[in-house]
Amino acid sequence: MPTDGENNNCPRAGDASRKDAVTCRLKDRVGDVRDRAKAAGWDLAVVVGEDRVVLGVLWSKQLEMDANLTAQQAMKPGPSTFRPYVPIKEMADYLVEHDHDSAPITTSDGRLVGVLYRSDAVRLAASANTCVRKMITSSPA
Repeated sequence: MPTDGENNNCPRAGDASRKDAVTCRLKDRVGDVRDRAKAAGWDLAVVVGEDRVVLGVLWSKQLEMDANLTAQQAMKPGPSTFRPYVPIKEMADYLVEHDHDSAPITTSDGRLVGVLYRSDAVRLAASANTCVRKMITSSPA
């Protein structure tokens, strides 16, 4: 949804996330998912359930596991996810500080919006130097 205020033109996680992320189901074979991910130029796959709800992620390490394992057996369950409205500067800081290459972006009910790569977040944050996140403070009583 559109935003209002002085930061309304500032990029957010949902805007910068890649919508063409490779997805798979719990029963998909790792070898098949790996082949699809590599063919699409991805180094990860997001494991989703019904209605694209994120269940886990097959990071590059899991994609290299035994080809006959299921995604459910190989995935890292319950990954940290972020909402589309999170400011790109906040996302860049988080991804750098925690040394994550990427993060799934989801709706509040867990549906996949896309995957945000650290390189994209850092690049966009650097070009958004006028965007600030103001902290709300309470006035003394």
